[in-house]
Amino acid sequence: MKKMYTYQYPHPAVTADCLVFAHTAEGMKLLLIQRRNEPCKGMWAFPGGFMNIDETTARAARRELEEETGLTVGGLYRVGVFDAVNRDPRERIITVAYYTVLDSPVTVKGQDDAAQAGWFLLSDLPCLAFDHAEILKEAERLMEGRATAGTAF
Repeated sequence: MKKMYTYQYPHPAVTADCLVFAHTAEGMKLLLIQRRNEPCKGMWAFPGGFMNIDETTARAARRELEEETGLTVGGLYRVGVFDAVNRDPRERIITVAYYTVLDSPVTVKGQDDAAQAGWFLLSDLPCLAFDHAEILKEAERLMEGRATAGTAF
């Protein structure tokens, strides 16, 4: 029997975002996707999207990364939970962001709801969609403090 979910009170949707960094001779690069759909159509963002009811946020981050760029990664490290009330114009959305660091960039391709995917130097990023600039600052702070120490998901 299919489980039904009904609640008397409004509740938020949950998304997961994946920040993928890669070392290069030019400096650290970040993988971004160009959004194919509104909101923020045409803007650059982290690969990510809505969590399915039967998956964890870490699994959702991996799935969305693969769906949007073709990339699969190993260990992910939690950046944090971002829950500003108006962070997304569609509805009340809470995101859990993760990061990973690769030895070098790999080939990616915009797929699914990503018009394009590409690597950008941290020193030369385009304007980011939603609150992704804030999420990036927190990820950079964490990476400076502990490299990849901590619990991988």
